Amino acid sequence: MANTPSAKKATRKIAARTAVNKSRRSRVRTFIRKVEEAITAGDHKLAMEALAVAAPEINRAATKGIVHANLAARKVSRLNSRVKALSA
Repeated sequence: MANTPSAKKATRKIAARTAVNKSRRSRVRTFIRKVEEAITAGDHKLAMEALAVAAPEINRAATKGIVHANLAARKVSRLNSRVKALSA
């Protein structure tokens, strides 16, 4: 348990950051899910639109430290290749 004022403040800051990060992580997952649903439906146009919105959101999460930069790049790359495979 935090005793000093600075430790109590740190605890409050951690709780606030955790809430923000949780929200951002959920937002990223939602965008990824929308792309995957479009891929599953086989709708290339919708998948391209969803990917165009999801990619910056995934990269923003990496910038904010929500996910690792390599994970973000891998997700975008794999989603992109799956969307491209729909058109072929």
